[in-house]
Amino acid sequence: MLKTILEHKQREVQERKSQLPRWKEQAQHRDYRSLVKAMEHGDVAVLAEIKRASPSKGLICHDFDPQVIATEYVVGGAAAISVLTDEKFFQGHGEYLKQVRQRVDIPLLRKDFIVHDSQLYEAAALGADAVLLIGEALSESQAAELTALAGEIGLEILFEVHHADQLVKLPPDFSGLLGVNNRDLSTFQVDLQTSVNIARQAKRPVVCESGIGGRDDIVAMTRQGIRMFLIGEYLMRQEDRSAALRELRG
Repeated sequence: MLKTILEHKQREVQERKSQLPRWKEQAQHRDYRSLVKAMEHGDVAVLAEIKRASPSKGLICHDFDPQVIATEYVVGGAAAISVLTDEKFFQGHGEYLKQVRQRVDIPLLRKDFIVHDSQLYEAAALGADAVLLIGEALSESQAAELTALAGEIGLEILFEVHHADQLVKLPPDFSGLLGVNNRDLSTFQVDLQTSVNIARQAKRPVVCESGIGGRDDIVAMTRQGIRMFLIGEYLMRQEDRSAALRELRG
């Protein structure tokens, strides 16, 4: 699935590259909020995700209004918000990120499959403070180049890995957040222990991504030293997202 997504993303980048000058101009005129600092606070820090659908689960949220959801997340105490912008596979859109930026004042992460410089400028133009880079999708040189450019633009990085051998792709002076996707993208199987194992090997804090199904999972992970979480599907399926988020945070 990842290979299919990346092939489509490369085509998408080429189709939209004519907009790069406009994105560069818009990227210069924005406020900046630090995702890294926001996630440092509290016993449990949640990067709450706005996610309409996924390839594995199909449509997740029927009453989808990104501004309403973002407000619910802020009320529930989210440290920051992740917004899916991939259109073809996750039914996201860049406009959702722009709409959320107009509504809330906490850090925003653009979650997409970043493979080209132009996507970083687009993210900044849309109002993102940070972007996701997926280790499995990038070579070591690509990861270094995109991380360096993001820093120049004023974007922080959430660098995602699933296997410990992907840690070598982290630039030596990396100052962003390390995320661990507990879902194997080839099988879609989820194992929360993946975050614990990689945190120990990396010897640095990690953001636990995928697989949180309630407060019990949070408690179990915090007992093993994990305190930062990216949570999407679980929150998106709740009738009262603010209450659900408060419960997760304890």
